[in-house]
This record gives sequence, structure tokens and C-alpha cells, in this order.
Amino acid sequence: MRRRRPDKRKILPDPIYGDLEVAKFMNYLMMGGKKGVSEHIFYTSMSTIKSRTKKEGMDIFKLAIKNASPMLEVKTRRIGGANYQVPIEVSKHRQFFLASQWIINSARSRSGKSMAECLASELISAASGEGGAIKKKDDTHRMAEANRAFAHFR
Repeated sequence: MRRRRPDKRKILPDPIYGDLEVAKFMNYLMMGGKKGVSEHIFYTSMSTIKSRTKKEGMDIFKLAIKNASPMLEVKTRRIGGANYQVPIEVSKHRQFFLASQWIINSARSRSGKSMAECLASELISAASGEGGAIKKKDDTHRMAEANRAFAHFR
């Protein structure tokens, strides 16, 4: 018998924008418990975006997350000795998590500049519908589309 699910932890909104999504994004960005470093990276990239695009950094951030969020993904199900990639809809929380991860990972894989610069570039390109995170989303959607025949195993 399974135990009950643990309660979701409440996190505080970030100090500058007062936004929970930003606080969560900074937590995903954080490495080795260095929250100050991740805050510095995020806020620096926001000011870089503002100077580069002449638009508000938060607007670009929200648009980038929206553009990189997947609607469908595939989950492996074992039915009758065979494994099927079954397409399923993605919940709101998971959409935000996946979009954030893809943006952060593609920013980390960019080279040459500081992480703040790379993150700013990745957010700008995701907001305009290109970049590594958008490519990852398109791959995920293509995979789900290819396996639509197995949707009845949901």
C-alpha cells in the first residue's frame, strides 16, 4: 500500500519582482546551494535583456517560459511484455519545470560568455521562438505526435 503524498513546500516570492515563478526558476538555476549566485545571475541577465531588447526583462522571461512549455510528452508504459511510448498531456507545474530546465541547460551549453550573458541570450531567443529550449520542446512534441497511435493506453 502506498503512503500519502508529502505536502508541497511553500516557497517565498523573490525579493525584487515579488514573483513565485522567478523564485522557482532561481532555485532551478542554483547549484550547490549557492542561492546568492543564482540570484545574481538571474538579475544580471534581466538587466542585460532590458539593455539589449529595450523591453522589460520580466515580459521576456514570461514569454520565453510560455514558448518553451510543452503541451504533450511521452511516458513509457509496459503493456503485455512490450514497452510503448504513450503521449500524455503535461500539467501546468511540469510545463514550467520542463521549460525552465530546458532554458537553463541550453544556456549552460552555450560557451564563451558568463552564465548571466548566456541565460539572457537563451531567454531572448526562446521568447522569439528559437534556441535550444524551443528545439527540445519541438522534439518532445514530434515524439508525442509520432506515437499518437498508442494514446489509447493512457
